[in-house]
Amino acid sequence: MTLRSVEIALADVLVNITPLAVERVPLAQVSSRVLAEDISADSDLPAAPNSSMDGFAVRAEDVARASPESPVSLPVVIHIAAGSVAGRMLGHREAARIMTGAPLPPGADAIVPVEATDADWSVEAAIGETVQIHKASAAGAYVRPRGEDMRAGEVVLTCGRHLLGAEIGVLAALGVVEPLVYRQPRVAILSSGEELLSVDQPLAPGRIRESNSYALASLIAEHGGQPLRFPIARDDLGDIRATLWSVVAHAPDLIISSAGVSVGAADYVLAALREIGELQFWRVNMRPGKPLAFGRIQGIPFFGLPGNPVSALVTFDVFVRPTLLKMGGHSEDRWPQPVISVRAGEEFRSDGRRSYLRTRLEWRNGEWFAYSTGTQSSGAMMSLVRADGLLIIDAGVARVDAGSVLSLRPLRPLPHPTGGDA
Repeated sequence: MTLRSVEIALADVLVNITPLAVERVPLAQVSSRVLAEDISADSDLPAAPNSSMDGFAVRAEDVARASPESPVSLPVVIHIAAGSVAGRMLGHREAARIMTGAPLPPGADAIVPVEATDADWSVEAAIGETVQIHKASAAGAYVRPRGEDMRAGEVVLTCGRHLLGAEIGVLAALGVVEPLVYRQPRVAILSSGEELLSVDQPLAPGRIRESNSYALASLIAEHGGQPLRFPIARDDLGDIRATLWSVVAHAPDLIISSAGVSVGAADYVLAALREIGELQFWRVNMRPGKPLAFGRIQGIPFFGLPGNPVSALVTFDVFVRPTLLKMGGHSEDRWPQPVISVRAGEEFRSDGRRSYLRTRLEWRNGEWFAYSTGTQSSGAMMSLVRADGLLIIDAGVARVDAGSVLSLRPLRPLPHPTGGDA
């Protein structure tokens, strides 16, 4: 079977994926979900001009000549706490003590911050006392006008918006109790192999602890899915078939297997897929991760990932990640892998497949330089832990000279050259 290019394989996957159904979810549970409706403001926010500072509401004309050398003295006739409104209009040459967020009294058009007065803000100024204004405030100073944030009828959040802290704050401010969002994909994960032990078992000759399902479950949750881990399947066609039927019975939106899709005598996942499902393609022109399979089992999209840990995680990043994003309703501009341009800090070699090499980054002369983390063995998990990103070498390229400009897929926030996150 001819190897598919990464681009063609990914296109073949995504054309078969559709966003999931939508549901109404309590606001406290929508973090990182995707909005499935447009949200319009039902009123102006703020609903009335309000103060952006603790201070005194005044008429700007009354304090136009105020200065430290020639302060203006005004009687304090109203006290307006946050959450309350003034009981009367503010007259000429009067002041109202006002808290941040409180609406201006009618007649006032400016705020004098408490720092520009002689007021003792540690105690509430008694009505009838005077305040010395030491600095002029122009009309509109420290005033949040009505509708500054949102106007009634304005579409403030559109369908497809990724709901993070700011967006959720807007929904709360508008009183949206249960926004309509796309359902999160339920993703079944199973690993197969006679050599696999559960994480709580002691190592034995020829055996290793199963790690892929844990790593994949974490990545699924990170990208908006709900992982469902299943027991390890033995290298036996009957056991794998039975496990897959058990998975299907749980009605997941996506199935991911790890191992059993290569060309070994005990690789039975492909055989089971052909028997109870359909295989759309097998093997991709990439390194690591060539023995990738994609198909359907009882209509459920299925990925057969390689068993080697690095291969499993790299193929997840290239193929499963955009699949989850599309299923979860994310807009198309979020599906591609984010990449940055870097320089090769050393010579790199490839076998001619599209290669994703684990590299660390160093900042020099205003740009990033990429260096290998060491062995590129697909079983070396620590080479991925030590990597800042995956350096991408295009198919057909056997050698990259030091100094060449390449694309790199960051795996984590990059360290800023002067400290902090880039």
